[in-house]
Amino acid sequence: MLCIDVCMDINSNKELHKKEKKVKQAKHSGKHKVWIGTYIFLAVICIAVYFLLRVQYFGFLDVYRSLLLKLSLAAFFSFIVLIISKLIEVVVAKRSQRRALLYNLIRLIRLITIIIIAFIVISFLNNNWYSAAVSLGLISLLLGFALQTPISSLIGWLYIVIRVPYKVGDRIQIDQFTGDVVEIGYFDTTLWEFAGEYLSNDVPSGRLIRFPNSIVWSSGVYNYSWKNFPYIWNEIPFHIAYQSDLNFVEQTIRNTAKAELGEGMEERVEELRNIIKHTPVDTIEIKEYPFVNFRINDNTWVEALVIYLVEPRKAGVMRTRLIKKILEALLKEPEKVMFPKGDSR
Repeated sequence: MLCIDVCMDINSNKELHKKEKKVKQAKHSGKHKVWIGTYIFLAVICIAVYFLLRVQYFGFLDVYRSLLLKLSLAAFFSFIVLIISKLIEVVVAKRSQRRALLYNLIRLIRLITIIIIAFIVISFLNNNWYSAAVSLGLISLLLGFALQTPISSLIGWLYIVIRVPYKVGDRIQIDQFTGDVVEIGYFDTTLWEFAGEYLSNDVPSGRLIRFPNSIVWSSGVYNYSWKNFPYIWNEIPFHIAYQSDLNFVEQTIRNTAKAELGEGMEERVEELRNIIKHTPVDTIEIKEYPFVNFRINDNTWVEALVIYLVEPRKAGVMRTRLIKKILEALLKEPEKVMFPKGDSR
């Protein structure tokens, strides 16, 4: 009966998720339609103005007629490019199932759109394509000297999109920053910070971090959300006295941790072993999961370390659960497990 209830809850959650997804897609589709309609309306106005200027409908603007003809035609083709861009975004949004990939593709489409529009405007304001290309080249050269850092960040964005050291939704550490990626702009990346200087645990600090994309050229990226193996190894030390039954302690800690973490983790460890086999460094030993190590502490006790796999975002919650359960199991056998005393009695 419990199994049936759980299955029904899972199915209802799936249906709810599908409905929410459809609602979001409908909202995005509605926004795109509004933008496309607006661009079509403005394009029609621009081409109408162009033909009215050609027939000299606005006689009082004869002095500026040549310039206005170029501007109206440039605006018309710019809006056509924007319409095509929005249509491509709609197609990409419908066919792409991965949010991070969709985010990067839309950003790339918009950047290409801006470049094309800039080239169209410069082309129509100049007499020919050659002079337009020369003008664009000179402008790019001047901007290159004046805006070295932003340009380096823009190239860094291209590197992030192509090589994908991280994507939206990943938990990363780069330079001195740690957090979940919430936005990857053309010039900077935004993180939702976890831990931080005021916290010692892996929970959100409530602060946003923005750093330039150029940092990827000078700093390593630690990604905790690798899709092939989205887990990290964690450890918890338990301090026990020398007189404790170490075999009992090891077995108790291991069994308790295994029960809390679930049997599915063993399959993940086997996946990790297979991944390592296909790398040049195939001699790394992956111990039985979870496992316990012992070491001598600087003070007068032994440290029993339980080492286990956990999802990065659940590390703090799982650590708390394991500490409670393991201590509860160890305290049931005071004759076999003795803890160091902090007083002199």
